[in-house]
Amino acid sequence: MTGFAGRPSYLDAPDPGDYPFADSHDLREEPPLHKAVQKLLPFVGVWRGRGAGEYPTIDSFEYAQEIRISHDGRPFLNYESRAWLVTPEGEPIRPAFREVGWWRPAGDSTSEIEALFCAPTGIMELYIGRVDGVKLEMSTDAVLRTATAKEVTAGQRLYGIVDRDLLYAQGMAAVGQPMTDHLAARLARVAG
Repeated sequence: MTGFAGRPSYLDAPDPGDYPFADSHDLREEPPLHKAVQKLLPFVGVWRGRGAGEYPTIDSFEYAQEIRISHDGRPFLNYESRAWLVTPEGEPIRPAFREVGWWRPAGDSTSEIEALFCAPTGIMELYIGRVDGVKLEMSTDAVLRTATAKEVTAGQRLYGIVDRDLLYAQGMAAVGQPMTDHLAARLARVAG
């Protein structure tokens, strides 16, 4: 790597302040939604609710979750999910899975969607799918993982808006198991 000739100007620059560009999960606020992601408009918002998980290698569990799907005016959506384990009565037990990602159209005139999801457990997934009205189906095209991450080889996700709520189901092939149902939840829109 070559160095800078002289002292870089950024070393003496003042504090730039807060990030000057807004992310929005509320379509009534600026910035305007980019036309390339108009087909994903029903999913933009903050969603919160409950779900359940199972897998052949673990005990079944219940969880609460918040998903934020927002945009900054560019041709993609930001995706952030936080979940926590709960008792059947809804009492929090501990933090659970978390992921961030981006959804974007594969082209201006297509319903094909590309999605990236990254988890702190060392797994990154690339999904390819299709949006059809208020239904979005996708499956993995590639799964990358660190040397210490559990073995995940494939995934499938189905999102849909039903009676104004966001419902989803997620399948996974991992740790020697074939594609198997893993997560399902119903989330209500709380903002957006």
